[in-house]
Amino acid sequence: MKKNVWMMSALLGMSVWSCDQDKDLTNMKSVDSNFEQNNDGWAVGFAEYGEEQDSTIFEFNSRLAALPAPLDTTKKAIRVQSHNRSDDVFMYLKKKVSGLDPNRTYKVTYEIDLGTNYAKGSVGIGGSPAESVYLKAGASPNEPVTKLVDGFYEVTIDKGQQATGGTEMSVLGNVSNGLDSTAYKVVQRSNTEAPVAVKPNANGEIWLCVGTDSGFEGLTVLYYDRIKVMIRE
Repeated sequence: MKKNVWMMSALLGMSVWSCDQDKDLTNMKSVDSNFEQNNDGWAVGFAEYGEEQDSTIFEFNSRLAALPAPLDTTKKAIRVQSHNRSDDVFMYLKKKVSGLDPNRTYKVTYEIDLGTNYAKGSVGIGGSPAESVYLKAGASPNEPVTKLVDGFYEVTIDKGQQATGGTEMSVLGNVSNGLDSTAYKVVQRSNTEAPVAVKPNANGEIWLCVGTDSGFEGLTVLYYDRIKVMIRE
């Protein structure tokens, strides 16, 4: 009799565990973009510069490109660049995720593989090209767009300011390659210890956003090799 009771309890426990697992899978989404074929729905934008400034001097550019040597040049990444003439340029990527419950709040975590050649401790105009360019990631129920406000092009997501995060984006680190030289290296940055919370809009959608907030007044070129995102309750 005791044996039967124990077996029934074990089966009940397994059933509850299975239901919990199914619930976790149902309430979780993931994004894993390696950009080998295309941009996988990620779009690039630029913000934080003045309306009266000649936009060509910022050298804004983005495209799907091969990783530079000595990295694996057979692999592709999203290449972004800008010349920070405003002392505050923000380069960002965004992607929409749908199929979420608009009545629930989700936690969003990132793992970003970034190709960079900016040496640790390097010095530049206005700040370091490595330690004064801050990588941020987050999410919003509204699409991040570049909007003209009082003569200044701002981004609509709350990203904070340079080394400080905002309510919708957190700082994952900087773009240093961790080396003493300017050789390209793929570095990984994540916010697994501090997920960003977001509640979807009425359509069950959120917008993912990653970008760099620059205090270095020079040319920055970066390669987004891979972006992995987990979205869970």
